[in-house]
Amino acid sequence: MKESRQEALDRAFECGKNYEMKNGGCPQCTLAAIFEVLGVDNDAVFKAATALADGVGLTGDGHCGALSGGTLAIGYLYGREKKDFTDMMKLVNANLMAKELRDRFVEKYGTVRCYDLQSKFFGRFYNLYDPADLEAAFKDGMLDRCSTVVGEVARMTVDIILKNEAVEQV
Repeated sequence: MKESRQEALDRAFECGKNYEMKNGGCPQCTLAAIFEVLGVDNDAVFKAATALADGVGLTGDGHCGALSGGTLAIGYLYGREKKDFTDMMKLVNANLMAKELRDRFVEKYGTVRCYDLQSKFFGRFYNLYDPADLEAAFKDGMLDRCSTVVGEVARMTVDIILKNEAVEQV
């Protein structure tokens, strides 16, 4: 039996949340959830997401790694290949989808920057390279909070992709 749209969205959330709780690496966990729900297998894109965690390089100084993962999934599925490098429509369409994801994210969280999200959620930023800050982040619930964000972004991304597939079929 084929999964309903709502079941796919719920599964994207649960997979993303669970992957982040068990493995860490918000962009990879988001991608893994999206790819699992959509039946995509691409280890190269998954691997490329590694260093985008915690705003890029675990610095907090960039946009949320979960948002990076969702954006990478959209780019992988709808972006242009080298052979299509001059195809401006593919460039525009993929970016419109990524913009929709970003806009939904901002509507929900008020910002895209990891540093600002941590400050909003916890009243401070955690330097994950500092062992004391890392310990404090775990104690203060960062893993649970960030895993929820990963799940939400996986759900948003799958929703945007399924919506786009429905439009393409018309």
